[in-house]
Amino acid sequence: MKQDLEELQPAAPASKGILLSEGARKELIRLKSEGGYGEEAVLRLGVKGGGCAGFSYVLEFGEKQPGDLLFPYEGITVAVEPLHEMYLNGTELDFEGGLGNRGFTYKNPNAEKTCGCGSSFG
Repeated sequence: MKQDLEELQPAAPASKGILLSEGARKELIRLKSEGGYGEEAVLRLGVKGGGCAGFSYVLEFGEKQPGDLLFPYEGITVAVEPLHEMYLNGTELDFEGGLGNRGFTYKNPNAEKTCGCGSSFG
């Protein structure tokens, strides 16, 4: 009977985590090294209220905090506060190194709208 009830329970949605393109990973490793951040530093990815679309992305190096969700990659670990995961789950961080559009870009499947500059979403 207990097994029957467990089979009826919907499965929890799978976490897609935070995805890094190879270009973003390489650029982050370079920035971390040139910035003098220690080996223990993580890349903190988060959101804050503001920006032209409602939320802005936060991207900075810092220390791991208790409860952080960690997404390890070769040479870099991404840390996300649990409250921000619902806004960031499945987001891919990419880096464009061209002359016209140089910088990090976010491909966020949770964003219903984004601003023209790509640094905020709603």
